[in-house]
Amino acid sequence: MTLTKGLLPFSSSLPFVLACCFQGLPYDTVKRDIVFLLDGSDNTRNGFPQIQQFVKSIVEHLSIDDGKDRVAVVQYADMATVEFHLSTYKDKSNLMDAIDKLKHKGGTDVNTGAAMRFTRLMVFTSSWGSRRLEGVPQILVVLTSQPSDDNVKTPAFALKEHEIMTVGVGVADADLPELETIAFKPNMVYMVNDYTMLSQIQSQVITTLDLKKDTKETLSGISDLVGKKLILAYMFKLHFAGWLENDFNVRDIVFLVDGSDDSRNGLPAIREFIRRMVEDIEDEVIRVAVVQYSDDTKTYFDLNSHKTKSAIVYAVRGLRHKGGISRNTGQALKFVHDLVSTPLSGSRKLEGVPQILILLTGGKSSDDVSQPAFKLKQMGVLIFAIGMKNTQQEELALIASFSKSLYNLPVFGELLSIQPEIATFIQDEVHSFTMTGKKVEAPAIRPPSVGKTIAYLRQHSCGRQ
Repeated sequence: MTLTKGLLPFSSSLPFVLACCFQGLPYDTVKRDIVFLLDGSDNTRNGFPQIQQFVKSIVEHLSIDDGKDRVAVVQYADMATVEFHLSTYKDKSNLMDAIDKLKHKGGTDVNTGAAMRFTRLMVFTSSWGSRRLEGVPQILVVLTSQPSDDNVKTPAFALKEHEIMTVGVGVADADLPELETIAFKPNMVYMVNDYTMLSQIQSQVITTLDLKKDTKETLSGISDLVGKKLILAYMFKLHFAGWLENDFNVRDIVFLVDGSDDSRNGLPAIREFIRRMVEDIEDEVIRVAVVQYSDDTKTYFDLNSHKTKSAIVYAVRGLRHKGGISRNTGQALKFVHDLVSTPLSGSRKLEGVPQILILLTGGKSSDDVSQPAFKLKQMGVLIFAIGMKNTQQEELALIASFSKSLYNLPVFGELLSIQPEIATFIQDEVHSFTMTGKKVEAPAIRPPSVGKTIAYLRQHSCGRQ
């Protein structure tokens, strides 16, 4: 299987990639972001002290003080609550004290599905200490005592799509098939009959998370995920690495926005999202375009329409909903392909400036998206696919350049919660790559040029939220 034009087939290049990824990589350099999602319902009240001790026993094996490992705790029942974020505690003693001081939440329902979605959106984000965009493995330990009162399949799939490794721990009446659905792999589930037996599975969970750092044995458990992340990161660099020497912070940004009738109520959140993204990017090197689509596609303003950040922000504030019955996302993607290929529109692709497209859509496309999305990737455009409301995960996966650039949100209002993470990636991470799409012949990668063109496609269909 070939990942994209200009790359070796993944299978044939795997030995070379593995050698590059792991050469000189000591075992103890592996970092982890670990989140504990704890059942705080009425059912766990009597066993909560044993749950706290279980969490502490795992934390004891982590490297908190040297900054390699970070820990967060979320407690849930009817609703989920963040006890502390990944960025909260930098030393182990204070972290252990915080776990000791946890108060049982209480609640009649056990909404595990909603809690997993909450944790993915509100905890595994760079603004709250997650290092997901740096390639640090993301780990979720779900501890529950009974079957969920809501659906867990969709949020569990979303966690896997975002390469978050989930370990399931069941106590008492927990449902084994449900935990196997939740877990990253079915065999990453541990069941005990009561809370006093949690100490008996402590060593097994630690082994699964590969936390025994006093050995030099072959990587296992989480190492599969670490290896996958390193390989994907390297392949990403192979695809997007270029040899041009451009300004390190240059960016061309295009927003493609759904303007269909079905997305009308989402306009305020979309407009605010674009404004915040513009505010987070360096003034003197910014170029932004906004495109809206529904039945047809129209440019609200080109990459060379506004020369300053203040002018762009002012224009974004005046953005009006386009309207339209259909949502022709494929046609809109082709429109953007032509836009970023044309210097007259302000695109600096021919100068080696990376092109970035951010698609904001509220539902399934009325036409095919696979071919126009492929052609954009083929020409080196990095695509963020952000779906809201009724968007299909499979369609977003066809559009997005890679799993980290895919977001599927239940409502438009949650768009702002992911803005800091995307802005951080564009500002601090995308500069590692250029989007020229050239084939890399040599194993040593020189520092790439870092211009960026970000295309935000705004969908124009006339809809209700």
